[in-house]
Amino acid sequence: MVNSLLGIAIALILGLLVTRLMKLIGLPNVTGYLIVGLIIGPYGLGKLVGINLFDGLKIISTVALGFIGFSIGVEFKLSHIKEIGKSAITITFCQALAATLCVDIALLVIHWIAPSVMSASEAIIMGAIATATAPAATLMVVRQYKAKGVVTGTLLPVVALDDAVGLIVFAISSSIAFSMASGAKLDALSIVVWPLLEIICSLVIGAAIGALLSVVPRFFKSRDNRTIATIIAVALSLGVCQLFEYMQDEGILPFALSDLLVCMMAGATFVNLRKEAPQMMEGTDRWTPVVLMLFFILSGAELDVMMFFEKPIIIVCILVYIVFRCVGKYFGTMLGATVTKSDKNVRNYLGITLFPQAGVAIGMATMCAKKFTGDLQEVGQSIVTITMCAVLIYELVGPVLTKWALGRAGEIAPENLGGKRRKKAVAEGVSAETVEALPETTTEEISEVNVEASDTSSENKE
Repeated sequence: MVNSLLGIAIALILGLLVTRLMKLIGLPNVTGYLIVGLIIGPYGLGKLVGINLFDGLKIISTVALGFIGFSIGVEFKLSHIKEIGKSAITITFCQALAATLCVDIALLVIHWIAPSVMSASEAIIMGAIATATAPAATLMVVRQYKAKGVVTGTLLPVVALDDAVGLIVFAISSSIAFSMASGAKLDALSIVVWPLLEIICSLVIGAAIGALLSVVPRFFKSRDNRTIATIIAVALSLGVCQLFEYMQDEGILPFALSDLLVCMMAGATFVNLRKEAPQMMEGTDRWTPVVLMLFFILSGAELDVMMFFEKPIIIVCILVYIVFRCVGKYFGTMLGATVTKSDKNVRNYLGITLFPQAGVAIGMATMCAKKFTGDLQEVGQSIVTITMCAVLIYELVGPVLTKWALGRAGEIAPENLGGKRRKKAVAEGVSAETVEALPETTTEEISEVNVEASDTSSENKE
């Protein structure tokens, strides 16, 4: 217990300090959290000193996963979906499924060439994880540079819907992959029936919990009580999932539930039944940052760097995953935009803005690490390693590519690109094309913009 409390304290202190460093170098906080976890985790300093500060803290990851799923669901408002239109929905499905298909094919080829490097179950799960994007990173760029236009207008709803589609794909893929890895007989039941039942039951139970939560505002009016009710709903969702998992382990049921999917459906049902949902979520949002910080730090701690020395070929798997996910996102978006006859800029640039990947992908990998234990632990560890390394790279280059794409689409005004040379050039009447060709914003200038955006966001929340 002492080590656990000490681990929480050290993680929070370093996490808080690293946010300042990330602002100075213009990177997302999640990148810093993952690096902190890697350094002080069991495969970093923990291996040198022989102490695992995070032992017994897996419950934090489970709770954080619940709130990640619930937050995704709250964004899934039917009135908003109707406003989005068929174009964004079609593009969402095309790019998500194309990313899955491209990554699956590429990694299955590696499995066919070298089965010891990449198992078929790992390839299938990585294809499902490829669907997820990073709404926070994308939204940060849009707000920071005040992007406006047809690409931005399509991007935001696509990002909101993308993770919901990804969770469904992940639920199916992970069930099939676990059956394959555990040596269970593959038939129609294990490939189709049980995965579908898992999804249906997850959605039904999540909807029931969300409906119960929607009754709370009638009887409890204070913000504190409503916040407590929201936390109870997430805890209840996770508790029911663990109950189903126990019954599966005992052979009582042939399938479990998806934590993320149950919580997502609870949030979606709640937000569509009660107009007070956004206000209730504000209370929850005030304390969840500490849980999410610990979640990302714990996720970084799961990255086994020794795997690169023991199995250096995994670097190839990481690169293949990154490249083919980007290929799937880009050409899937182009296909969806072409089918719906969207604007030319949507076809050419929207796919690039969907490259960032973070929280939901890490959540999926974490769920796999929980599920693949015992003899299958190496499979779960490999999935976590590939995902974490990919997220670090995506978080480094993804926001930069998103900014570039929106700039090329003409949706970032030259005066909003940042940098003293740009502002001076705009003031002197230099064309937008010439301004775009100027060198990138300096680190100090990016930091200033990030701090201003953060301060503005805080003021708006208050």
